[in-house]
Amino acid sequence: MEHDVAKAPRLTESASAVFAVLAQAGSATRPQLASLAGLSKPTVSSAVAELENARLAAHSGTASSGTGRSAAVYRLGPASGAVLAVDLGPALTRVRGCALDGTLLAQATGPREGAADVVREALLALPDSVPLRTIVVAVGDVTRQEKEGAVRPATAKAGPVFDAMAVALPPGVPVHLENNVNCAALAELHEGAARGRHTFGYLRIGVGIGLGIVVGGQVLRGANGAAGELARLPYPWDDGREPRQEALEEYIGARSLLRRAAEAWQDADGPCPRTAERLFALAQEGCAAARAVVGRHAADVGRLAAAVTAVLDPGLIVLGGSTGADPQLLPGVRAELARLSWPTEVVSSTVGDSGTVVGAARLAVARGVQTVTEAARTKD
Repeated sequence: MEHDVAKAPRLTESASAVFAVLAQAGSATRPQLASLAGLSKPTVSSAVAELENARLAAHSGTASSGTGRSAAVYRLGPASGAVLAVDLGPALTRVRGCALDGTLLAQATGPREGAADVVREALLALPDSVPLRTIVVAVGDVTRQEKEGAVRPATAKAGPVFDAMAVALPPGVPVHLENNVNCAALAELHEGAARGRHTFGYLRIGVGIGLGIVVGGQVLRGANGAAGELARLPYPWDDGREPRQEALEEYIGARSLLRRAAEAWQDADGPCPRTAERLFALAQEGCAAARAVVGRHAADVGRLAAAVTAVLDPGLIVLGGSTGADPQLLPGVRAELARLSWPTEVVSSTVGDSGTVVGAARLAVARGVQTVTEAARTKD
């Protein structure tokens, strides 16, 4: 199935403004558009007509007011296009296709090694010939401003799987990379545990570790796109031992968690858990050995949270990731953080495993709207 790579038409500034607010609202009447865009009703009427002619807006019914009058309701038109969001997760690839108002049009999930097939599945599920405006790919890697024609992760960590997936992306569509933890932080901000909070830290603990920093409602990326790369914190700090690169991630990550469980396990405790999920399940069931390992893990995460708090003072830390999101960690993390730092709220993630692709889709929609509203415009 082919998907057009459409160039946005030339729009007047007022039509661009109306398109942007219509994309955010989903649907609206002309009086509502005038209020949201801060434009006069005649200007909005002209802008709506321009958008309809370009098939960027369409009539979708009527709405009655309290006075008994009815008003035409508008939504985005068929030429407004769609975007694609890809989450190259550690085990699974998740893909979403969305309209520019955020409406979900297609989604697919599959194994990481089959990322190209998952992307093709999502593209096949999109409406025929829908113009694609942009693609956002979430990677577990540092991302920098891409050079012209050279869109790849900044290090080798996500490079091979990205290259394998990229063959399935439609040529000619702009591709943007974003760190997966930053995407999940955006999902928590808009749809999850941090709604209503404009400053917080999203602390992901799983196979690896990472931090999404949100300040004033915006993700902080840093000069090199590496803000929140906790794996690079010097560790250990101890007499006679030199810090090693990414040693902290190695210590707190899921592999070391399972290694510590194996070291502490006794024959009387039954079969030693082979996955973090099984370890936490045994702790929930009351297994003393599992609870001890989980308790130590909570204290370690609490110390990391204290380091984050000392630097950022975020007021709120959202715990996510394959082990971090488990509510069993909360008491220990809160206690250790309170012991080492000042009062900071700690909660568990509520967006779950889909948080990264949800945040990536939100970024893709914003960029897709930009491709329309920031196209070569004419003065009103």
